[in-house]
Amino acid sequence: MVWLLRLVPLLLAGCGAAIPVVHRDLFDVAYSLATGRDCSVVRLDRNQTYCRPIEPPPVPPPYCTRSLGTVDCWSDPSRLADHPPDVADGPTHLTPAQEADRTARWPPI
Repeated sequence: MVWLLRLVPLLLAGCGAAIPVVHRDLFDVAYSLATGRDCSVVRLDRNQTYCRPIEPPPVPPPYCTRSLGTVDCWSDPSRLADHPPDVADGPTHLTPAQEADRTARWPPI
């Protein structure tokens, strides 16, 4: 409901103020709300698709191990016999909050 309150001044100002502020006109807002996708006529003006494409999940990083003077990377670490420790120290997948943000409907609340 918070997003609806943000749109009230734009509805009162008319279409002329909506495009510079939120990068969509009133039809775009209604269509985006109905479909849950981020759609805008501004994207068409930039030679893009009308609606922002659904973002695919990130590709998992390669599994890299230390070797003699170099680093070897593997796409399937289960094939390694002794399963040595990974060189990377970061996360290998999205957290539930990140996944929820990636797949959220428009408008963001």
